[in-house]
Amino acid sequence: MTYCVGMALKEGLVMVSDSRTNAGVDHISVFRKLTLWNEPNERIIALTTAGNLAVTQAVVDMVTEGLPLDEDEEEDVVTMATVETMRDAARLVGKALRLVEKQDGEALRQQGMDFNATFLLGGQIKGGKMRLFNIYSAGNFIEATEQTPYFQIGETKYGKPIVDRVIQYDLELNEAVKLALISMDSTLRSNISVGPPLDILTIRRDALKIETQRVIDEGDPYLREIQKRWGNALRSAFKRIPPMPE
Repeated sequence: MTYCVGMALKEGLVMVSDSRTNAGVDHISVFRKLTLWNEPNERIIALTTAGNLAVTQAVVDMVTEGLPLDEDEEEDVVTMATVETMRDAARLVGKALRLVEKQDGEALRQQGMDFNATFLLGGQIKGGKMRLFNIYSAGNFIEATEQTPYFQIGETKYGKPIVDRVIQYDLELNEAVKLALISMDSTLRSNISVGPPLDILTIRRDALKIETQRVIDEGDPYLREIQKRWGNALRSAFKRIPPMPE
């Protein structure tokens, strides 16, 4: 399991993801869920993944190496480095997902496993606008809007109420990073299958380059500060609420 959150805001894009794939008493695996295609001043595209690791890795490989975007197999291949629009980038991920499902879906089901993979795709290509998409296992997708400026994938239920109460389209990028990390901390605390290191990425609208990119581990001072202050704030708020009248 994993948890990823993406926010498409007035100032730009924020994406945060964890790195855990398996967790148990004696089995913890870590793989990065964030992939970047970055050509400064030309394009910056970020993809975060949740679901079956073999499926998501196959999709990332396909969109990196390239495939025809439409049904005509004679068409020149398109990659994340050459795709012309962010919508076409989302279509490329969707097509790769359908190809992987065609190749491996039945074998997975015979082993009692669902074909399970979801993606957040965000970024900007020169000449186009910044966009954020949520891409489902079937290869279809939806786009973030000013009214609904964020998406989550993976283990979403613990962090969603926090984001829902605070998120606004005009939230500053540094505040949005703080919000995403608070929602991540709530998920880390409640589900062992989500864990650090955490990838943090911010891209300012129309800059066409990375503004902030950090990988923080469990002992990171700012993550520890969030955990301490958020916990104290919740306990303080709880104490201030009066008990139910008799």
